[in-house]
Amino acid sequence: MYPLTSQKTAQENNGISVVHFDCGGCNGCDIEILATLTRIEDLKKLGITRVGDPSKANALVATGPVNHRNKEVLKSIYDRMQEPKLVFAVGTCACTGGLFHNCGNTLGGIDKVIPVDVYIPGCAVRPEQIIHAVNLAIKKLTQEGKPE
Repeated sequence: MYPLTSQKTAQENNGISVVHFDCGGCNGCDIEILATLTRIEDLKKLGITRVGDPSKANALVATGPVNHRNKEVLKSIYDRMQEPKLVFAVGTCACTGGLFHNCGNTLGGIDKVIPVDVYIPGCAVRPEQIIHAVNLAIKKLTQEGKPE
């Protein structure tokens, strides 16, 4: 069995250290995130490490719509991350609230609570799309400091 998390910080990793948070939804994108994050060798080549502790991460991959129950948890994770921070809204629900946007408890996409750097729409997003978007963000981060 491969270890899925690292205790190294983003700076020690010379890349990005990613933490994942599921805000809710159908979990379709979470399955794709797990498929992506279990490609350990592919991720290492790109300089991506998965961490479980937000204080050791400089990138957040968030899935699902934000609701009143999870908004403070999402904000807390973001606040604990290292600078410069990268936030990826993965899936239509994370981008806009998706099919849950009119539900009473749903606030909308991730950007209703924290700033988002990269939107990866889809239902559900494929692992290749996630890796491609993260790879482009890493290149921009190393060239300019933070993607726009």
